[in-house]
Amino acid sequence: MANMQEPNERMTVELDLDEGTVTCEVITILTVANKDYIALLPDGQDPEDEMEVWFYGYSENPDDPNEEPELIYIESDEEYEAVADAFDEYLDECEFDQLD
Repeated sequence: MANMQEPNERMTVELDLDEGTVTCEVITILTVANKDYIALLPDGQDPEDEMEVWFYGYSENPDDPNEEPELIYIESDEEYEAVADAFDEYLDECEFDQLD
């Protein structure tokens, strides 16, 4: 599922959805309430449109680092909102770091 790239290249994930396979760029992994989540940017978006970011629960097997990470659909609206808020804070920090 996750494709490790060269250091200067982006890390991508391929998602198998009902509509077919979608390649997404990994933006970041966030921790919210002691759970890990991944923020993904689907390829092929029109730059003139507002960017759509997808959030999933994220889990790695600590006993096998070579095993593919698991992405988990977020079913709860409250959980999704908490992750979206954490992502907004991440973006704010990125903008602040660029000002330094």
